[in-house]
Amino acid sequence: MQIPEILLVESEHRPGSLGRILTAIGECGVVIDHLTAVRRHQDRTTWEITIEIDEETGRRVTERLAALPNARLVGKSDRVFDRHRGGKIEMVAKVPLDSLQQLRDLYTPGVARVCLAIRDDPEKIREWTNYGNSVGIVTNGTAILGLGAIGAQAGLPVMEGKSMIYSRMVGLSGIPVLLRETEPGKIVDTILAIEGSFAAIHLEDIAAPACFTVTRALEQALDKPVLHDDQDGTAVVTLAALLTAVRKTGINLHEAVVGQVGLGAAGIGIARLIRDFGVRDLIGTDRRPEARNEFEQLGGTLVTLEKLMHDASIVIATTGVKDLIAPASIQPGQIIFALSNPEPEISARHALEAGAAFATDGRSVNNALGFPGLFRGALDARARRFTREMLLAASYRMAELAPDGEILPDVLDPATHAAVAHAVSQAANRKSP
Repeated sequence: MQIPEILLVESEHRPGSLGRILTAIGECGVVIDHLTAVRRHQDRTTWEITIEIDEETGRRVTERLAALPNARLVGKSDRVFDRHRGGKIEMVAKVPLDSLQQLRDLYTPGVARVCLAIRDDPEKIREWTNYGNSVGIVTNGTAILGLGAIGAQAGLPVMEGKSMIYSRMVGLSGIPVLLRETEPGKIVDTILAIEGSFAAIHLEDIAAPACFTVTRALEQALDKPVLHDDQDGTAVVTLAALLTAVRKTGINLHEAVVGQVGLGAAGIGIARLIRDFGVRDLIGTDRRPEARNEFEQLGGTLVTLEKLMHDASIVIATTGVKDLIAPASIQPGQIIFALSNPEPEISARHALEAGAAFATDGRSVNNALGFPGLFRGALDARARRFTREMLLAASYRMAELAPDGEILPDVLDPATHAAVAHAVSQAANRKSP
């Protein structure tokens, strides 16, 4: 796994000294992300060098730096862990509390009047509480990123990340809910027991096939938006990126043969949405019988990986298996989406070198671009469920917002999320059940 790391390297302050250090790092096959001088003392300079490396490469870099006569590695830090220390989220008050009068109004005895108002008119909960801005982010930790069934608590950093993005991008309160249960029926019962706390339910990192059963059951049982982000959130962003990619390459998406490698939650979600978009020729591959059955029910055709790579003009991979796609299997002119994180099935660079017309990975096609606007739009419209029209509207708007030279718009631009939310809200109002 590639991890960001900051090296603190002390060098002689003379011409060519820094160049020798950077060359030594580059010869280990490492790209330098950032460089800055943090301290200078007489004839020595300390440089902060940010790189992304795996464990083995890190050892090589350390050895090369140790062999340089002009440099000394004085320390290192892991930026990822540094930024996670103490967690990424907290619950804070939205109103001031600095007088007894405020306490009496906001808590007892004043709060009793508000409780009774909601009892008499349950819809008032949206006016007098934060309910309408609250999303439950529910996981059982059985499919965390590309890491697998590592458990709900080990997956909490992901859920905190989702919550952080909700807050920063669209002003929603995403509350992580960690379940120890793996049996689909019990997962559904548990969520139904607590759903009254939230205006919408965001399912996250629940493994297939349980995720399909859980999502369908909750959609039927609840009168509020339910979305499994690994399925539909990923699908929305993937379709948006595809619309940009085919525009760049001149491929007609409706007439293309689209191959889906990996038929888990993400793969099935993508397959379902691109079918709804109008892709007619959809082929897929997966070793698991239950995954193949789900794909066939969507109207997809099962093939081997070898045949898929030969026949498909567009290949989408969501397997979690690093280097699954060999460069030799790439066909000239193909579009390759290797979307597994943290390591793709084939790097974009290797796919392009092998003849692909366009290639990208899960870092560029990130579902952080999708779920904030999807839920903000659904809650703004007070939609009772997500519809295909809402998901497609989100994809179309993202593709429209992609600037020249980019596959998708800026994930850190709140205006992008607001535009997606508006498109989703409009689609919900047009198609509200």
